[in-house]
Amino acid sequence: MDSPFANGIECAKLEESTTSNQHKGGVIMKGTTMGIDLAKNVFEVYVEAESGAVIERKRLSRKKLLSWFANRPPALVGMEACGGAHYWARELEKLGHTVRLMAPQYVKPWVQTNKSDQADARAICRAMQEPGMRFVALAGEAQQAVQAVHRVRSRYLGNRTALVNQIRGILLEYGVAIPQGVGAVRKALSLLLTEERWSPLVRQFLLEQQAELTDWDTKIEVVTARIKRENATQPICHRLEQARGIGPLGASALWVKAAGQPYQHGRHFAAALGLVPKHTGTGGKIRLGGISKRGDRYLRQLLIHGARAVVRQVGEKPDRLSEWIRRLVARRGMNKAIVALANKNARMAFALISKDQPYDVAKMCEAV
Repeated sequence: MDSPFANGIECAKLEESTTSNQHKGGVIMKGTTMGIDLAKNVFEVYVEAESGAVIERKRLSRKKLLSWFANRPPALVGMEACGGAHYWARELEKLGHTVRLMAPQYVKPWVQTNKSDQADARAICRAMQEPGMRFVALAGEAQQAVQAVHRVRSRYLGNRTALVNQIRGILLEYGVAIPQGVGAVRKALSLLLTEERWSPLVRQFLLEQQAELTDWDTKIEVVTARIKRENATQPICHRLEQARGIGPLGASALWVKAAGQPYQHGRHFAAALGLVPKHTGTGGKIRLGGISKRGDRYLRQLLIHGARAVVRQVGEKPDRLSEWIRRLVARRGMNKAIVALANKNARMAFALISKDQPYDVAKMCEAV
């Protein structure tokens, strides 16, 4: 009986012979596709001809990656959208290559046998050629800079929240129960420091915590002001801020996320942010659940918070959007109305960004 690995060995020999015939003197054939598995120091490159035959496998260091691609004719290059991918994509496009970025979960089905850097590079190359594959738009340097500022602000908020929770927990040991919220802790610290019951050690602790809380507040204000100044230089951010439920932070994050994205329409963009129901189906029956919560969690959070503020303040306003919100709250409840408005704002924002149109309240209410 033949060995079960015989066909694999013959295929490997055929692949090696094909490589030697089609890759001569470092010249890559026309219609070449490449897959790069990005890493910190070592990069795996998989090169494939238009016919599907393997041309070359190459392991490159960080210093040699660009020089190796500079000596190659223009090709279609695929990478996973991970850390550093947008930088390398911009650099390779400067060298004349066409770069496609893909979400890692879309590449995983093409990994054969055991996972390795070489297998990942091959999977990236094959997944890029799949009809209907969804690609990630290449972010510019300005977009990445704004995104970095948002990340710094998120970290500041997390650090302040951790500090506030620690203060509340320690003071609870002394019989002082402080309500949730940064404002409540600020007010409580100011009042507690006027009392005479604290020992010198505890009083010093309260003073230090109050100073640290003030420091985090200042840092957050500085970063927020920086985002607002950047918005002033982007006309699209000014248009987005006119929509109810989208503030300076939401407008900036939407511009960073949606600009250049290859979505066909706003519904796809809202789905990419996880603002649509997840569903499972079998036997022709579709069951809808809660929102999928896919995609950018930070941007989804901003849209939800903005929509919540609008829904809570709708009152008896006579405009069509407010009437729609009141009907939806009465029929489906507060939370679903908030998500529905966030979904509407995401779709509207994508239309403004992709079509470069001014904000029109009448069009916003057409679907209401």
